[in-house]
Amino acid sequence: MWTIYLKELLELARDRRTFFFTVFIPVFAMPLIFAGFGVLSTTLFKHASTADMAYAIFGKEHAPQLAQRFASEKGFHEVTLLNPGEIKAAIASDRIKFALVIPAGLGQQMEAQQQGVIQLHYNSAATVDLTRKRVQSVIGSQNRELREHVLSALSLSKQQLAFALDPITLEDHSTADKREQMGALVGGMLPYILLMVCLMAAMYPAIDTGAGEKERGTLETLLLAPVSRTAIVLAKFLMLFTIGLTSALLMIVSVAALILFFGGLIGGDMVQMMRAIGPLDLAMVALMLVPTAAIFAAILLSISVYAKSYKEAAGLISPLIIVTILPTLVALLPGVELNWKWSMVPLTNVSLAMKELVKGTMDYRMFSVILLSTTLTAGLLLALCRWWFNREQVLFRN
Repeated sequence: MWTIYLKELLELARDRRTFFFTVFIPVFAMPLIFAGFGVLSTTLFKHASTADMAYAIFGKEHAPQLAQRFASEKGFHEVTLLNPGEIKAAIASDRIKFALVIPAGLGQQMEAQQQGVIQLHYNSAATVDLTRKRVQSVIGSQNRELREHVLSALSLSKQQLAFALDPITLEDHSTADKREQMGALVGGMLPYILLMVCLMAAMYPAIDTGAGEKERGTLETLLLAPVSRTAIVLAKFLMLFTIGLTSALLMIVSVAALILFFGGLIGGDMVQMMRAIGPLDLAMVALMLVPTAAIFAAILLSISVYAKSYKEAAGLISPLIIVTILPTLVALLPGVELNWKWSMVPLTNVSLAMKELVKGTMDYRMFSVILLSTTLTAGLLLALCRWWFNREQVLFRN
């Protein structure tokens, strides 16, 4: 068995393409991609929040104070349009970002202390809507000024004025520290990334060790060797398990090294949160990856053995990514927290546990249940893979 295992690893090392996907991507490419995406997204959000925004306004004479506020607001500049009919075309051609249409009776409504309505025209088909947020900020400032002006006629003190504007306000006192707050955001994506790396790293070796050997005609030769089929299955399984687990662990090490040596350049609360994760938490994350890698290895080997060719194996394994995404994304859903019930659901329990470890709120009593349920799932899948491999109609479908 160990001879076959070493043979599989040697063939993997000789295959430059597979070795590239197994080592280079999780160790170097993935951490750099996510670090670069974090810096890029932060820069773009900051730029979008302060970028110069062109706008058009109609009916300025009905609300001169509001028009003057937009004209003096930093980050806005007015573009003149002939009539409101040009608004849609101007927004489509990116001449303006938004347009305000002030109705004729707005001034009289304000004097009569009635609520007025201003039309906002903008393209709302954006993933992150910053246009309305920035316009609402200016409108909010104008509303506060109008409220204070109306209430000042009542000769109220500052305390009475504050009560009239906001009778009850909330003062936030969060029981969660900075690590827990950031961990709630980052912890949901961490298992998704690690599990996908674990799966994708073993994907190409799995296709090659089953369907690839069928195409090359070496599988028949291997079956004629004085080795039991159980030993052959275990050798191929251990090779895929080693590749998947090693890639995920290497990614953890590379991310830790990136934060340790270049954390000062990245900065921010996220780096402080990652540095707060202790060695015990990292060890538990690595330990949970062991049965998870075994689950992926057993599934990938079963599919590859069933496939007639390399191309068919790639087509059958690709949907597996979608199946893997669903249970890992459960950790991002609202109201889903790690408990005794979720701790027995494969993959979802690992995702939730990693999230809690990153947040620093892990209930360590559930750790043994998570390992046990995931290990039992991996053992059952390995037994299924062994039974699958012993069927002649599966090995020689063609």
